[in-house]
Amino acid sequence: MLVLDEKQTRAALPWDALIEALAAMFSAECVTPVRHHHEMTVPGERDATLLLMPAWVPGRYAGVKILSVFPDNAQHSLPAIFGTYLLSSAKTGEMLAAIEGGELTARRTAATSALAARHLAHPQAAELLVCGTGRLSINLLQAHARMRPLERFRIWGRSIANAEKIAAEARVLGLNAVAVTDLQAAARTADIVSCATLSNDPLISGDWLKPGAHLDLVGAFKPSMRESDDAAIRRASVFVDTRAGAMTEAGDIVQPLKSGVLEEGDIRAELAELVTGEHKGRINGDEITLFKSVGAALEDLAGAILAYETVKLT
Repeated sequence: MLVLDEKQTRAALPWDALIEALAAMFSAECVTPVRHHHEMTVPGERDATLLLMPAWVPGRYAGVKILSVFPDNAQHSLPAIFGTYLLSSAKTGEMLAAIEGGELTARRTAATSALAARHLAHPQAAELLVCGTGRLSINLLQAHARMRPLERFRIWGRSIANAEKIAAEARVLGLNAVAVTDLQAAARTADIVSCATLSNDPLISGDWLKPGAHLDLVGAFKPSMRESDDAAIRRASVFVDTRAGAMTEAGDIVQPLKSGVLEEGDIRAELAELVTGEHKGRINGDEITLFKSVGAALEDLAGAILAYETVKLT
């Protein structure tokens, strides 16, 4: 059985290939049962979450991701996310690979945002603002840069020191990145705003978004969490990775649905409909678009298959 650690997983998932693998999987006949979502008490800290995410393509591959999210791990100098992906044959059940789940999750999540941006962000988007300084931030910077001609990269975080650290890492990768302290000012000039936080309260106001902006919401994966306000929902054309996931788990969608700010029919499309061309995505240059993802098991399966086949063929 193939075993890939964090570094090997990263090397096996180049951005362009991963984005295309996700596009193909969103167009494929992939079976994705409802994922198991369990709260775990952590004495003296915020509750942790245990996720079990199965998916399979009949006759080809099957897999399950076991993932934990401990939101207060930063105080222990540990990443918030740990996990493992188990890939097997969907013909025989033979176990094929164990893949480091944290890196797989970070890269497939960022690649999914980039895939959505290919259909929703302004074609000439030049400035990206990333909110959050966790593991996903550097991945989002890189992935979005593959889809649009971005020239300026801004990073905001509650800790300016952490934002400066991410900006420095991005500059090493050749990105023109700086840390910012004024979130509102940065959001007002950004063509793409990408949020990857564990915030319970809105960070981005829709009133800050300029015509043609694209708001990419990656964090806030519980109904009680939120990264955007009602003004953003009202002003934007709303898209999601999957309706089933976003309408039950994403606070940025669940809360507006509950209050009546958003109706189910207001969700323009899910990612599969964008990828297949069933919905054309952005309509014009002034349209404000919003994409909310909570993560789908088919994304993990697509990444796991790519990593496995990449390593096996080299």
